[in-house]
Amino acid sequence: MLPSKSNYLLKNARVPLSLLETQSSAQSAFPAAATGTENNFCAVDLEIAAGTIAQIIPTGTQHLSQLPDIPVVDLQGGLVFPCFVDMHTHLDKGHIWERSPNPDGTFARAIDSARADAQKNWNAEDVYRRMQFGLKCSYAHGTKAIRTHIDSTGEQGTVSLAVFAALQAEWGDRLILQAVSLVSLDYFLTPAGEKLADRIAEIGGILGGVAYMNPDLDKQLDRVFSLAQERGLNLDFHTDENDDPESTTLREVAKTAIKHEFAGQIICGHCCSLAVQPPELVTETLTLVKQANIGIVSLPMCNLYLQDRQYGRTPRWRGVTLLHELKAAGIPVTVASDNCRDPFYGFGDHDVLEVFNMSVRIAHLDRPWEDWPRTVTTTPADLMGLPNLGRIGVGLPADLILFKARNFSELLSRSQRDRTVLRQGKEIDTTLPDYRQLDDLLQVR
Repeated sequence: MLPSKSNYLLKNARVPLSLLETQSSAQSAFPAAATGTENNFCAVDLEIAAGTIAQIIPTGTQHLSQLPDIPVVDLQGGLVFPCFVDMHTHLDKGHIWERSPNPDGTFARAIDSARADAQKNWNAEDVYRRMQFGLKCSYAHGTKAIRTHIDSTGEQGTVSLAVFAALQAEWGDRLILQAVSLVSLDYFLTPAGEKLADRIAEIGGILGGVAYMNPDLDKQLDRVFSLAQERGLNLDFHTDENDDPESTTLREVAKTAIKHEFAGQIICGHCCSLAVQPPELVTETLTLVKQANIGIVSLPMCNLYLQDRQYGRTPRWRGVTLLHELKAAGIPVTVASDNCRDPFYGFGDHDVLEVFNMSVRIAHLDRPWEDWPRTVTTTPADLMGLPNLGRIGVGLPADLILFKARNFSELLSRSQRDRTVLRQGKEIDTTLPDYRQLDDLLQVR
């Protein structure tokens, strides 16, 4: 339990080096906190005052007498992270598994099950309550900002985007929420697509959709880029969520961005087929992606669940994109939750620590660790236009997660449900919502 006072000291903390915002000349002032073979942390004391980080003091360099009458909390070497940023979710689909499971775990059946559930059940109350349940989970786990893709075709889009706008207002003091339209890109060739772009502009959202290989892809991309440029919108695409080496929509998005001299932010998610393409095509694509200033978000848990699934056969690949190669090429890379307890992913709890934990295992984001913790904090915050999130620095809000774990091995070996989450320096209630709250919607008996 933290002090009730607004001014206190978190003593003997370990902060991942890559998440600590200091002047480069001052970086050496912070002693490394080596633990075994890991040397990725700085040993610091954090003074919290009036909801912000007032000082970051190298551990052992300042006596408490210089901070009179201030309560001290000894973290005993526990890790401190900034609150998480989850930049690719589908909150409108979440928590329908009990009433619409995926019968065989494949991508095609996921689409069918989700579409049937939407047609039958997705009224405003249903969407609101399930999205709110997801927000409660995210908040309790320590997430500060979420970007969600919203199925936006026709009347369903009108209903779901209105629900999103209501939740965005209601949760504005706790979570930063961003909405992305989710339609097939051919939708933007219709009058309804133009109206959708206008609606996204009204709510300050991001224009997005699913890119797939088809004869009209160039025309579709030209249209969506033009709509975005006319309205000053950023773009966020689903690209190449398959294992087909002929699927090159990521490359086509990059080429279109360069042709349009697009100045806004572009995000491409999934990019799975990049991992099964020949090296020369990969090199060409990465060069174009870098030139187009595209950020990449990988969804390792969902793609692990869906990709290469065949009944009675062990999957041969993990479905994750080329995170290491993208990062080495200077392209911003992140990982995020994606779907949660719906036909596209039967599991999940909106916990970004679980996302990072699974991503480390799936994509080998260790040996060395380098700055991979930025994939769920600093980098998605920057790509979402939130420069004060996802980092720990003097003058920034004290939106922090305190772990008893002292190193990555301890952090990623247990559930960390005993974490402490701070918002503006105050401890919040991290009780998760009970699944029974949704029983009447899901017809659970």
